[in-house]
Amino acid sequence: MNSDVQIAGDPLAVPHLMPPVPAHPSTVAEFAGLARAVAADRASWAHLVRYDATSRWYHRLRTGPGYEAWLLSWVPGQGSGPHDHGPSSGVLTVLQGELTEITGGTGPHGGARRKLRAGAQRVFAPGYAHEVVNDSLAPAVSLHVYSPGLTEMPMHGKTHEHGARGAAASPLSLQDVLRG
Repeated sequence: MNSDVQIAGDPLAVPHLMPPVPAHPSTVAEFAGLARAVAADRASWAHLVRYDATSRWYHRLRTGPGYEAWLLSWVPGQGSGPHDHGPSSGVLTVLQGELTEITGGTGPHGGARRKLRAGAQRVFAPGYAHEVVNDSLAPAVSLHVYSPGLTEMPMHGKTHEHGARGAAASPLSLQDVLRG
């Protein structure tokens, strides 16, 4: 009896029959799926998490063709300040704890507020402005996947008590913003 390989040939030996490998996720669903896969692999990130009472802690967890993934921790009271992500799209996934996303407002914590509990995801396009704060009583950890990789985070609005710096729409370097 003949095997499939004997009859049809080895598909790996004929590369034109193989579907092309995508350079990076190309749809919103694929980016959200990538974030869920990284989140589910707790062993790859849980031992890296640190908490810093003076500024938000961050760690670039992974890079790939056309994207990067950042791990951030948030102690109670810490926040990002109102900002956008320049030319990058992104997926924010809460890994543990609870964060609040604030959109569409001006001044300290104006606008719509959305509670994000562990497992929640937010997907955003380039130029989407928001603020993320930990206004709970427990630390939180989040994963942020950006495509293309994050190169800027223009700040919007005023400095808040949550440690954000910057003036209206003043671009800061990524290192300045992540230092909090």
